[in-house]
Amino acid sequence: MIVVGGEALIDLVPAPEPPGALLPRPGGGPYNTALALGRLGAAAAFCSRISTDAFGERLLDGLRAAGVDCTLVQRGPEPTSLAVASLGPDGSASYGFYTEGTADRLFTAPELPAAARALALGTCSLVLEPGASAYEELLRTAAGRGLFTLLDPNIRPALIPDPAAHRARFLGWLPYVSVLKLSEEDARWLGGGPADWLAAGPEAVVLTRGGAGLTVRTRAGAEYDVPARRVAVADTIGAGDTVNAALLHRLPGVAEPDWPAVLDFAARAAALTCTRPGAEPPYASEL
Repeated sequence: MIVVGGEALIDLVPAPEPPGALLPRPGGGPYNTALALGRLGAAAAFCSRISTDAFGERLLDGLRAAGVDCTLVQRGPEPTSLAVASLGPDGSASYGFYTEGTADRLFTAPELPAAARALALGTCSLVLEPGASAYEELLRTAAGRGLFTLLDPNIRPALIPDPAAHRARFLGWLPYVSVLKLSEEDARWLGGGPADWLAAGPEAVVLTRGGAGLTVRTRAGAEYDVPARRVAVADTIGAGDTVNAALLHRLPGVAEPDWPAVLDFAARAAALTCTRPGAEPPYASEL
C-alpha cells in the first residue's frame, strides 16, 4: 500500500462561461496524487483530515470512486480549505488560498498500517501548523521503518510567512526522503541544487521542467532526461501531482530503476492530465 498524506481542498478554477465565473473542483497536491494512484490501479491510501461539510463529502467521493482507501482519513466540522486558481496564457496556474480555521490544519499523525510500503507528502500540509508538524512526524516514522518516501515541496509562497525558516526546515526533511521531486520553480525558490540535496539524503532528485520534460539525478551519479509529450494544453493543474503518482507507481521496492522508462511513463501520464481542465489524472487504460 502507498500512503499519501496531506491536504484535500477545493480548487476554484475559471469557468469557460460566463466571464469571471469559478467552478469548484476537488484538489490539493496530495489529494491529486492519491487520486492519480488509484486511477493507475495502485493500492493507495489517503491520510488527511477532511471536513464533514459538502465539499468534504465530494472529496471523499472522488477518492472512493478511484479505489483509494480512506481508512486513515480523519474528519472534523471545520470548513474545507479553498484555493482560487488563476491561469496564465500557457495554462499554468497560480493560487490564492483560504486556509484559516480549516479542517486539514488539525491533522494528527496516526500509526501507519503494516501494509504500507511507501509514503508521499507535500504542498500546503507541510507549511500550515499545527498539522505540518504532524506530517513531519509521519515522515520520520516512515523513514525509520524503512519505507520508501517521496517528498514534493510544491512551494506556495503566499502561504509561507518566513521563507528562510521554511528553507531550513526543508533541508531537515531530506535525510528522511528516498526521492525528492520538485519543479524548476520550486528549485529556484528553495535555492541550492540537486547535488546539495542528494548529499543530504535522497537517492534521487526528479526535476519537472514544464514543456521541456523531466530530469533525474541520482546519488550514484547518473543523470537522465526525457522530453515532455506534445499535447493541446487545457491547463497544468495536477500535472506535477500526476508525476508523483507515476513515480510512486513504479519506484517502491525497485533497487535499480529503469529511469528513462519511469520518467517517460510519468511524462505520458502528466501530458494527459494537461489536456483536461482541472486535476483529472488518467486511468491505467489510457496509458
